[in-house]
Amino acid sequence: MLANPATTHHTAPMPLPLDFDSAALHGNDRLHSAEWLETNGLGGWASSTIGGSHTRRYHGLLVAALHPPGARMVMLSKLEETLLCEGATYDLGCNQFPGTYAPCGQQYIEHFALHPFPTWNYRAGKLALTKQIGALHGENTTVVYYRLTEAPGPVELLLRPFAAVRDFHALQHANENVHRDAKFADGVLTIQAYDNTPPIYISVPGAKFDYAPYWYYHFQYREEQARGLDFEEDLFTHGVLRVTLQPGQTLGVIVSLDNTPGRDPAALLANEAARRDEVVKTAGFKGELEQQLVRAADQFIVRRGDHGHTIIAGYHWFGDWGRDTMIALPGLCLATKRFAEAKEILRAFADVESEGMLPNNFPDEGGAPAYNSADAALWFFIATQAYLKATGDDSFVRDELLPVLEDILAWHDRGTRYHIHCDDDGLLFAGEPGVQLTWMDAKVGDWVVTPRTGKPVELNALWYNALVILSELRAKFGKPGDEDLAARALAVKDHFVETFWNGKLGYLFDVVNGNDRDPSLRPNQLFALSLPHELLSQSQSLSVFKAIEQKLLTPVGLRSLAPNMPGYRAHYEGGVHARDGAYHQGTVWGWLLGPYITALVRLRGPPGTERARALVQNLSAKLGQNGLGTLSEIYDGDSPFTPRGCIAQAWSVGEILRVCRDDLGE
Repeated sequence: MLANPATTHHTAPMPLPLDFDSAALHGNDRLHSAEWLETNGLGGWASSTIGGSHTRRYHGLLVAALHPPGARMVMLSKLEETLLCEGATYDLGCNQFPGTYAPCGQQYIEHFALHPFPTWNYRAGKLALTKQIGALHGENTTVVYYRLTEAPGPVELLLRPFAAVRDFHALQHANENVHRDAKFADGVLTIQAYDNTPPIYISVPGAKFDYAPYWYYHFQYREEQARGLDFEEDLFTHGVLRVTLQPGQTLGVIVSLDNTPGRDPAALLANEAARRDEVVKTAGFKGELEQQLVRAADQFIVRRGDHGHTIIAGYHWFGDWGRDTMIALPGLCLATKRFAEAKEILRAFADVESEGMLPNNFPDEGGAPAYNSADAALWFFIATQAYLKATGDDSFVRDELLPVLEDILAWHDRGTRYHIHCDDDGLLFAGEPGVQLTWMDAKVGDWVVTPRTGKPVELNALWYNALVILSELRAKFGKPGDEDLAARALAVKDHFVETFWNGKLGYLFDVVNGNDRDPSLRPNQLFALSLPHELLSQSQSLSVFKAIEQKLLTPVGLRSLAPNMPGYRAHYEGGVHARDGAYHQGTVWGWLLGPYITALVRLRGPPGTERARALVQNLSAKLGQNGLGTLSEIYDGDSPFTPRGCIAQAWSVGEILRVCRDDLGE
């Protein structure tokens, strides 16, 4: 560990797979496959691989959110180090170029750990250097902190910044528009790479600057190549910062969009470490896995605008999505006792309810939100009930949320976008050609992979729960019509069973559209068992659960389609068409482990609880596999269940925290 003030406020290191010695790092691909992530509470981050080679267009030392949580730009891609001592040169950086890695600084990594920040120990010849990288909460700032722990004498440290200054989805190529000039004064290098882009400030106390503007060509990002996307980029450097370090000396570098002189990098890291520890302390979990997941949860709760908060669905490319937010909120905010943020998030989405719908997502570049989600508004009922139970905040729910819930019901009764409406049998219908409305929402061009037009099973389980919840809220707050709504909910429950129960197969149809009933075994029917208000008899529930357990359950989540079903895809890989074609056709989703565990505990009693605890603890190994310290979005449908998609997903983390608090009593 780096012995500086940043390490004095954090809890003891955890026996989780977040600490790697040389043997664990070398001789396998972990250096280039395991990714660290530092987020800043605005929607931005610093992120790369342990070895330092960027494998995604989204990797960078300073990825800023200019209009939180959106307008994200990769500002400074890299800050590469070179050590000079007694005539020897050691390049610590690492990049993939066509056919080679250069330089190969990963060979000098002796140790890597993830507490309290990503921390590297390098050993090169007679030199030993330790480095920490931390993103500061609430600002587009990254701190890099060095300590020269061993050296025979003074060492010159060279720092070469590589600027990208581009939209985080784009790639940069050599061009004549880049500003080749840079300003250096009082230890601060100021780079404004293009017109109408923010300047980058790189503060290196005691440094000198050698101006040498130059393009570096053909950086390759292998994860982008594997995804069938453009994968080569050119980066621009304005020169090299030089500073001399004595043995035992430290150096704090601040990379920021704000130029604030006189800040102490060590104190900044110490304060950030203390903030994170307070988040963990407030949550009150005792287990090491749960505490790490609380740290992971903190990464998704970000600012929206100047005052409110929202939830980033996943890193590195998602923004805030209505469905994901409502599903993740109970775990990320309520289980961790972040009630103020939960209130702000619910209020923010209530304010943008439109025609009975919540936004599916907010465009990263700004503009009007998209409302192509049939279930986000229904998950809003679940989140509201969970918030009220956790906080007892009657006035907020009664005065601000209940009117929104009433409006959602009214619009669904009269009919809203995309033919979403309450049908004659009381069940909910949704869909029209060319539109994907449920969480199984993959679409490539005009191809909707799983259209599910009609009456999806989980949509109607949510609809029944919404009616019950609204009836209960009306009764609680003395509003008229609660008895009528309760009776209506019971009728919906009866029609649900009549419509969806597949007696021949012993589980529920996935979608019903007139006489067309889809018998695909998917996890969507699980919500009839796991939502607050169940819909099936005990025997039916056990039959459904058995089918799910036998065909869909894996150690990391549930398959989106049973392997014996037509169209099953075992691997999520290849280009866009191939990946989206597999997204909900067998790919395992980590977040579904949450509702599975809820149903397991309900149906199996104490033995189910013990089994659930084992499932949760088995996730510890995943914390060191892909996105370090967090849980991935998806996994291949077949063993070894390789992590895919986003390296950090809000509802994957949130659902595990929810069941740990609500179902397992942790």
